Amino acid sequence: MSYTAAALLGVLGALFVDLFVLRTRLVRRRVFWATYPIIVFFQLLSNGILTGREIVRYDPAAIVGVRLVYAPVEDLLFGFALVLLTLSLWVFWGRVGVQRRPAAGSGTSWLLRWLRKR
Repeated sequence: MSYTAAALLGVLGALFVDLFVLRTRLVRRRVFWATYPIIVFFQLLSNGILTGREIVRYDPAAIVGVRLVYAPVEDLLFGFALVLLTLSLWVFWGRVGVQRRPAAGSGTSWLLRWLRKR
């Protein structure tokens, strides 16, 4: 399987999980698309460093050949799938109450108690 085919399957799989399995429907929200460019910026930055310095190299026969900041466009597809799947799981687990009792800011830490006294 080529890198391109794997990237497309990753995107389709993440979309399927988001829309039909977990039903979080993040891709249908404006806030997702409004904040996604921030992630793309940092992804292109890190990909540019890794591929520009030839730390990571790609087989030309396995990619389309179009590159952005030294990295193949397929990397953007994989990044999208990774971010979408991670956020979908995060939202889903929050809905079903995986962490029943909030731990952050509950006042059990000595540091939080000390800060509140001041």
